[in-house]
Amino acid sequence: MADRWLDDEQQRTWRAWLTASELVPRALDAQLQRDAGISHAAYVVLAMLSESPTRSRRMSDLARRANQSQSRLSHTVARLEDRGWVRRERAAEDGRGNVAVLTDAGWDVVVAVAPGHVDAVREAVFGPLTAEQTRVLGDALQAIAEKLDPDHSQRVEHAPGTD
Repeated sequence: MADRWLDDEQQRTWRAWLTASELVPRALDAQLQRDAGISHAAYVVLAMLSESPTRSRRMSDLARRANQSQSRLSHTVARLEDRGWVRRERAAEDGRGNVAVLTDAGWDVVVAVAPGHVDAVREAVFGPLTAEQTRVLGDALQAIAEKLDPDHSQRVEHAPGTD
């Protein structure tokens, strides 16, 4: 019966994960609302578009990279379109599906907001950690990702210089 429950260390770690996974996004949302009037989810969409050499991505690829459902992404992109930061186009290569394109105004938002966002990530996540704790956390999260996504279908390549 003892194997049915988490041991004390697992319970402590699990509760810390639950708390951090709630508080970190809340802190990042607050910073982005304050600095740009946008949610963290909207910023991630802008950032994923800004990392593409063409500043565009198929909506399905963007949904995966932004960790949003197709429906949620469609709503997020609509709000960004209303602000003139993103536009949708038909996919040129096959005419099927839509592509989200970061506008020049959207690029300007990313350039203006990114430094403050990086500072907020650094303060919220890495500020309390030593270099060794950062390495161990990265290794632990990578191990979890490997277990839950063995075919790497949910992985997003990291672009140097981005968060």
